[in-house]
Amino acid sequence: MGDGGRAFIGSFTAAGGRGVVTAAVDAASGALTVLGSLNGVPNPSYLALSADGRTLYAVSETTGGAVAAYRVNGPEPEPAGRPVPVGDGPTHLSVFAGHVLTADYGSGSVTAVPLRPDGTLATAPSGVLRHTGSGPHTLRQQGPHAHQVQADPSGRWVLSVDLGTDSVRVCRLEEGALALHREIALRPGTGPRHLAFHPGGSHAYVVNELTPTVTVCRWNALDGSLKPLTETPILPAGPAGDAYPSGIVASPDGRFVWTATRGEDVLSAFAVAGDELRLTGTVPCGGHWPRAITVSGGFLYVANERSGDVTWFTADSDTGLPRRAGSVAVPAASCVVFGRGARYGR
Repeated sequence: MGDGGRAFIGSFTAAGGRGVVTAAVDAASGALTVLGSLNGVPNPSYLALSADGRTLYAVSETTGGAVAAYRVNGPEPEPAGRPVPVGDGPTHLSVFAGHVLTADYGSGSVTAVPLRPDGTLATAPSGVLRHTGSGPHTLRQQGPHAHQVQADPSGRWVLSVDLGTDSVRVCRLEEGALALHREIALRPGTGPRHLAFHPGGSHAYVVNELTPTVTVCRWNALDGSLKPLTETPILPAGPAGDAYPSGIVASPDGRFVWTATRGEDVLSAFAVAGDELRLTGTVPCGGHWPRAITVSGGFLYVANERSGDVTWFTADSDTGLPRRAGSVAVPAASCVVFGRGARYGR
């Protein structure tokens, strides 16, 4: 048994979640043990840590959304200043170049909030990039829906993934605001949700929510270009019913990519083969409605929203297929991030 640091778990308070939940991590087994919770803002559905691990940031996924900061130097997070208003329904956030960036699903925008030298938030945003466009899905794509904002591995670019416009935008951060560099169109109606970069930085993998597929793209950090190459089904025989892919992550060694699919409630494993992904199989996610997945310390963690638990898995070294190792109850769990002491790769 060894100390693997702390994990922080987001949750939906509107569905019975306890806010930001803190858990101890056992480095040997991957097991999480809940230590406590902080109900600081409504629906802290997605979390991100500062580079030094001392400050935790959370979106408040509500109409008239916000971002909040917490100190994590002690055993439990403590509020660090007042929440800052951003766009409607923020679903994701990233820390980049002295700013917190939020993907505002409801308003179809990305908001930049400056950070003070001590890691706390400025009192107001410094810029908002408003997406435009729509897609062919009459219910879900009537307008833009920014779902994720993510820095590339080089640290030069910011990419925003928009479910409503079937596109990924590549941006620069200039004087506190995101400036559009180029917009890359994906297949109409796919509904891109999140992307994950290959650790080598040469490819990006986009998981699509409205069609259960992953789009493999070539990424060039020199000129900020993203080129769609192939599209791979997530399920071996197509969906048996409702299937809404959510999270995606690449293994630290670059050999595998994993996705989670709600409704079907499965994890899919892919072997990386150059410009393509090869589906090796699917396994149950260990709960119901897997909203987000992450990798830490050689384990794959799944936040199962509707069953209210976080499940962790090891992975077969040949196929990448996850093997369930344990779970812990966390009502309305939505994401997991790992603080200092949690190791990446194994």
